[in-house]
Amino acid sequence: MTNTIDIVIPDLGDFENVEVIEVLVSDGDTVEREDGLITVETDKASMDIPSSENGVIGSLTIAVGDTVSTGDVIGSLTMQVGDTVVITPAIKEPIAGETTVLASEEDAPLKPAGKQTLLVPDLGDFDDVEVIEVHISAGDKVEIEDSLVTLETDKAAMDVPAVAAGTIESVLVKVGDKVSEGSSLAIIDAIAAVAAPKVEETVVEKIAPIPAPTAKPAVAQAAKSLPAIDEAGFSKAHASPSVRKLARELGVNLVQVTGKGTKNRILHDDVKAFVKAILTGQAGAPVGSALPKVPSIDFSKFGEIDVQPLTRIQKISGPRLQASWINLPHVTQHDLADITELEAKRQQLKGPAKERGISLTPLAFIMKACVAALDEFPKVNSSLSADGESLVYKKYCHLGFAADTPQGLVVPVIRDVDQKDVYEIASELGELSALAREGKLKAPQIQGASFTISSLGGIGGTAFTPIVNAPEVAILGVSRSSMQPQWNGTEFKPRLMLPLSFSYDHRVIDGAQAARFTTFLGKVLADVETLLKANL
Repeated sequence: MTNTIDIVIPDLGDFENVEVIEVLVSDGDTVEREDGLITVETDKASMDIPSSENGVIGSLTIAVGDTVSTGDVIGSLTMQVGDTVVITPAIKEPIAGETTVLASEEDAPLKPAGKQTLLVPDLGDFDDVEVIEVHISAGDKVEIEDSLVTLETDKAAMDVPAVAAGTIESVLVKVGDKVSEGSSLAIIDAIAAVAAPKVEETVVEKIAPIPAPTAKPAVAQAAKSLPAIDEAGFSKAHASPSVRKLARELGVNLVQVTGKGTKNRILHDDVKAFVKAILTGQAGAPVGSALPKVPSIDFSKFGEIDVQPLTRIQKISGPRLQASWINLPHVTQHDLADITELEAKRQQLKGPAKERGISLTPLAFIMKACVAALDEFPKVNSSLSADGESLVYKKYCHLGFAADTPQGLVVPVIRDVDQKDVYEIASELGELSALAREGKLKAPQIQGASFTISSLGGIGGTAFTPIVNAPEVAILGVSRSSMQPQWNGTEFKPRLMLPLSFSYDHRVIDGAQAARFTTFLGKVLADVETLLKANL
C-alpha cells in the first residue's frame, strides 16, 4: 500500500521568503530520507531542504526563483508502506571445504505482488562493499535469481540475485557506490510472489582467485585524473551543500569548475560535466573548464569604454582555436628560405599572368612548393583518428589558406592543388579571397583542408606561432621576406630570405621531422626552375 504526504519546508529560523536557487529532483524521482530536494539561499548562506521520508516524488509545485518560508508545502511524496523486501539468503564468501546450505523454499515468507524495494542481503563481516557492476536498468524485466549487481570485497566478488520477478522501476545504485547489508538496490514492480531459492548444497573444494574488473569505476578513474582539492578555495566556491558533497565524492576541486547557475553558482550538472570532460575530453565538454578563470573586471570604473559584440566569424573561430591550442601539444619550427630566384621569376611571369586576369602572388609558389614537401613527408598531410590509436593518411592535397576579412579570419580551401599549376592556383586564390571578403563563401569552399598556410607577408613580421587548424596536424606560417646577407663560402651576398614558421602537433610529428620538412621546403623554394618545370 502507499501513503502520500506533503513535502513541507522545515524550520528556517529567523528567515522568511527565502529564494529557491536550485531544484534537485523531478516528479517521479525516488528519494531517500535526508536526500536534498531543493536548495535555498539566504543573504548569509545556502542550504538544502532534505526529504523527511523514503519514497517517490509525486509532484513539485516549486521552481527556481520562487521564495519559501517555514511550513510552506512545496509538493507531495508517495511512500511505499509494508512493501520493503529484504533479500533473505545470506551471501558470503565460500571457504575451502565448506558446505553451504541455503534456506528452503518453505522457510521463505510470500509477499504480495506490487512495488518492492530490493535490499542488500547479509554480507557477513563486510561493510561498505563496492559496487563494481550494475546488471539492470530501469525498464528491464528480471526473473528470480537474475543477477542485480556485482559487489567486490578485498577478497572476492559476489553477485546479488533478484528474489522477485518483475520489471525494474528504478535503480538506486551505480558503479563505484559503497553498500552494506540493508542498502537499497532497486525498486521492482513485482509480478510474482517472493520466492527463496530451492534447497541446494554446494561443496567448494577450492576457490580460484577472482581477477580484478577490467573497467575501473568511473569515480575511481576521476579520483586518479582530477587534481587535488584546494581546501581553501573549495570552501569559498559558490555552491550548495549537496553540490559540495557530490564534488567531494567525485574528488572534484570546485575552484576549477565553471558555474552555470544564477550568479555563477556551481550546479550538480556543472560538476558532472567537469568530471566527464576530464575522463573523456569530448568536444561537447566545456572548453577550458579545468583552467583557472580569467578575472572579471568592470573596465568602466577606470574610464570610458565602448563595448562591441564579436562578429559571427569570431564567435565560431575563437572556441575552435582555443580547443586546438589546449588539446594539441604545439611546437613551432622556425626557418629561412632563400627565394631570390623565385621572386625574380615571379616578376617575369607577372606580365603574362596579368594578361590572363591573374594576380601572381608569392603564395601561389609557396603552395606549389608545399605540395612537393607534403609528398615527401606524408605524415604532415595526415590526421589522428578519433580514438587516438592510428593515423589517417590522406591521398589528396587540399590546401587551406588564412584570409583576412573585415569580419575576422576565415580559411578557404583550394582542392587538388597537386593537380594545378601556379597560374591556376593564383587564379583560385584571387577568387576565393574575394568571396571571403564579401562573406559569400559556400560550405564546400571552407571544408576538407589537409594542410593550411597562414601568410602575413603582405603585412609584416619576422616570425610567429600559428595555431594548428585541427584536425590537421600542422600549419605553415609565412612572414615578410627581407634582404639579408648570406655567406656563400667566400663572401656575403644579399639574398631575399623568407621566414617560415612551421607549427605542428607533437603527438604526430617530432622535432627532427619538422626540421627536415622546413629544410626540404626551403630547398624547393630556392630551386624555382625545378618547381615550375612541370607546370609552365
